[in-house]
Amino acid sequence: MKTRLAVAVLVVTAALAGTALAQKETRGVTPTEIVLGMHTDLSGPAATYGVSSSNAVKMRFDEANDKGGIQGRKIKLIVEDTQYQVPRAVQAGTKLINRDKIFAMVAPLGTPMNNALFKDQFEAGVPNLFPLSAARSMYEPFHKLKFYGAASYVDQVRAGINYFVTKKGKKALCAMYQDTDFGKEVLDGVQIQADKMKIKLAETTTHKPTDQDFTAQITKLKGAGCDLVVLGTIVRDSIVPYATARKIGWTDVDFLGSAATYDLFVAAAQGGVTEGLYAMGLTDMPYRDTLSPSAQAWFDRYKDKYKAEPNIGAVYGHVAADLTVTGLDKAGKELTLDSFVKGLESIRGYRDIFNGPEANFAPDKHQGANSSFLAVVKGGRWVRLTDPLGF
Repeated sequence: MKTRLAVAVLVVTAALAGTALAQKETRGVTPTEIVLGMHTDLSGPAATYGVSSSNAVKMRFDEANDKGGIQGRKIKLIVEDTQYQVPRAVQAGTKLINRDKIFAMVAPLGTPMNNALFKDQFEAGVPNLFPLSAARSMYEPFHKLKFYGAASYVDQVRAGINYFVTKKGKKALCAMYQDTDFGKEVLDGVQIQADKMKIKLAETTTHKPTDQDFTAQITKLKGAGCDLVVLGTIVRDSIVPYATARKIGWTDVDFLGSAATYDLFVAAAQGGVTEGLYAMGLTDMPYRDTLSPSAQAWFDRYKDKYKAEPNIGAVYGHVAADLTVTGLDKAGKELTLDSFVKGLESIRGYRDIFNGPEANFAPDKHQGANSSFLAVVKGGRWVRLTDPLGF
């Protein structure tokens, strides 16, 4: 009897240990629920991106839940506001990782915010999925838990420069960029492509994101005889320098921004001051009349749900959430960290509803695509000019 009892105790103990191990391997996952997190800007300088992208992520997950969830599990999304500040992002991320025990982080916003959380996040076994940042650090150096879906800032400007040099005969390449991590990423892309094509980088200028007067920078670039200026700028600091150049009559030059310039507000700037500005795009801009029927239906659902029209941030949020749903579904019923990573790595031939590039992942490839297209402001709207470009 004692022997049987001892064996029974050992069996129960082993079962409990196995259960504890399984729970550790599947943090944030129960038989009925998957807990996902998102740190983003809901009330700071990048809130137009943060609010719209988080809305789109919620809407995509709600639609999955309304259809019964993923392999029978409903998605629970917890969103934390960072106000686009690194200390707040660390605080928000720590809460999501340690208190909420999230399974994965989805569409987190901002290069420095993501970078600040990677160490603790990965030590806890929490994947970082399709962030709203196109810095190379979102997928380099390679890490099992880093996934990014599109072209980096470096990829984008390299493709744009290649197009303008080979198709438009540009010879005097220049760069104007924010003195930030983002701006330096763009400068790296400019320098790499200049070296590859053996063309001289004639001049560079920098500025703070908060600067409002760009007369000195534009005067310096004009004096250097630039015929192509690559911009490491975002929204307002894309508009003002370009308008300044045109105001002083400097018209024999083209200005090219990354996808950070490819924004509704830039194209619709008052007085048409951005007419003729170029930028690299990753997906179609959400102008309802130019979207595919499936994207138009998405546009209408978003507008009905949130009483506002979606912007490009909402597009990025939807794609991030849709890729996440795809990976979860491919992971199968037995959802673990390893099965989820394998599910994401098995995604091939993915196309979003916004005419973005085909995304493909693999065990040694966690950047889904690296091509972008050229667009120009025409009549207050972004107009796509090319198919996806390489470099």
